[in-house]
Amino acid sequence: MDTQQITAPPCAPSPAPGGATPSSGVIHINFRHVAGFTVIGNHLAQHRGLSLTAIGLATHIQSLPVGAKIGIKHLADRFPESETRIAAALRELEATGYLHRSRVRLADGRIITRTVSYNQPGAAPQPRTVPNEPAPLPAPPPRVTAPTFALYPLVAGPHNMPVITDVAEARKDLALTTLAAITHADNPDVGAILKTLSAALRDTPEVIADPIIELTAQGLGNRPAAQQWRNLVAVDLSFYKSPLSEELRDEGRAEGRAEGRAEGLLLILDVRGIAITDETRSKITGCDDPQLLHQWLNRAATAASAEEVFAEE
Repeated sequence: MDTQQITAPPCAPSPAPGGATPSSGVIHINFRHVAGFTVIGNHLAQHRGLSLTAIGLATHIQSLPVGAKIGIKHLADRFPESETRIAAALRELEATGYLHRSRVRLADGRIITRTVSYNQPGAAPQPRTVPNEPAPLPAPPPRVTAPTFALYPLVAGPHNMPVITDVAEARKDLALTTLAAITHADNPDVGAILKTLSAALRDTPEVIADPIIELTAQGLGNRPAAQQWRNLVAVDLSFYKSPLSEELRDEGRAEGRAEGRAEGLLLILDVRGIAITDETRSKITGCDDPQLLHQWLNRAATAASAEEVFAEE
């Protein structure tokens, strides 16, 4: 409602030392206030439509703090003017927009008169209410001093991963051993590193060993070490039922069937007296397709020549 700042009337400067003194009219002796003052606009102080009582009353109201009492009886007790003159002055201020009074019902049912003072008529109303009982301030939260720390990313690589070739050490931390083996996939001693891991997994429960077998295979990818790991799984860890172990066993069964059929085909051709070239013999022994070998074997039972056996192939 009130603006506290340093000000001086723009239309009435103080006479400069040595300056000419007016022959008539008011002479201003101004002192620059730095505290305890109220800025009053000339539109109020020099208002031509308000009585001097209304101007003085508006000035008094604007100087009061928010929540101060300005009822007619209270003002009449404060000033020598009668309640009638004060009531008339309040109506003048309402009519010119310097004051707005309204009846408001509080939460407890009481009805009060709420007065809003404007230091500039037409300004947007910003009423500020005073609570019946000020709410107690919340207790400050307990001050907790947390330890400071910093996070640094860890990038695993051959430069910071150990080379683990001791089985007892590998069994102490299988996760670290697995990560180290994958990290050192291109190490010249990767065979010994993988052999250590496979040996450490021999006495490990399947529920732990199976995921490690698969993780190692995926981590090695297509590098040469991947085939070394497959060989170790086929020999050292063949009793496990991990997907890789089952895949290797299936491959072994397929290779066994192919070798048996190749030997049977060569035997039938020899018994029936069908001559074959060394190239054809190599073709038979090098074939790893059990279905194709089965087809050749059926033809060999009735064919009159090698050409009939391998026709359209």
